[in-house]
Amino acid sequence: MSVVLPLAHAIPLNNDTVSPGLLGFGVFLALLVALVFLVRSMNKQMRRIQAPREADLKQQEWERAQAAKAAAAADAKAGDESAGTA
Repeated sequence: MSVVLPLAHAIPLNNDTVSPGLLGFGVFLALLVALVFLVRSMNKQMRRIQAPREADLKQQEWERAQAAKAAAAADAKAGDESAGTA
């Protein structure tokens, strides 16, 4: 403890003498490299996603509507036949 005290008083601390130094630069560089690899990985994963296109969604909606109409027509026809036999 007695060795540290004289060294602390020997150098006046101000904005010109205090800096992050080599360690701060190394940490910043490591974070930057990690960020680059994470962005590359994210872009690769985003390219693999198979999102449906707008035209495909409209086609599916149209097909569901047609199937609903066909089911309603079949129910109406079945209702007419059962009413005619009663």
